[in-house]
Amino acid sequence: MKRTSMVLMVIVLLIFAFLASLLVSPILIVAEDSEEDGGIDMAARIGITGFEWVYPGSSVNAEGQTLHNVRADHPDDPYGAARDIMTYSYGVTPHIIVSVNNDAAAAIFGNSIVDDIRVNDAYNGYAGNEHVSGTMDRGDAVETAMAQNGMNIFEIPLQFLMGNISIHFV
Repeated sequence: MKRTSMVLMVIVLLIFAFLASLLVSPILIVAEDSEEDGGIDMAARIGITGFEWVYPGSSVNAEGQTLHNVRADHPDDPYGAARDIMTYSYGVTPHIIVSVNNDAAAAIFGNSIVDDIRVNDAYNGYAGNEHVSGTMDRGDAVETAMAQNGMNIFEIPLQFLMGNISIHFV
């Protein structure tokens, strides 16, 4: 009984720490494409002000390196580099980065999620205006694909355990 109470207390503290961190800095969620050497294809930041899509190709550091190529440009510390890019491009410094790979996305949103995002991005009119209109059109493509497929929330803890979703403190 005492062990169960301790585990429950640790879970509550972790949830509290997660929520408290949102007050100080946003959490960055990155979708890493295992088919492209771990390149970041999409990202989002979550904070007390809400949820906002981040387009990796337009997010840069002082040297002009993009969030999309952060693994290639900074193989020793990609998540620290991602934090620096967020600070330089958006003026926010995330200290928690959650990475999601293709396997986790497929398990949570269905096997066709990556293809559905690409279809929405390329063929359904979402692509091409990221720099012109200031909107996050790829974010719209992702939201549409996620809504079409639905979400299996029971996969999230399984994907954490399998290592397809990981948390990085930077």
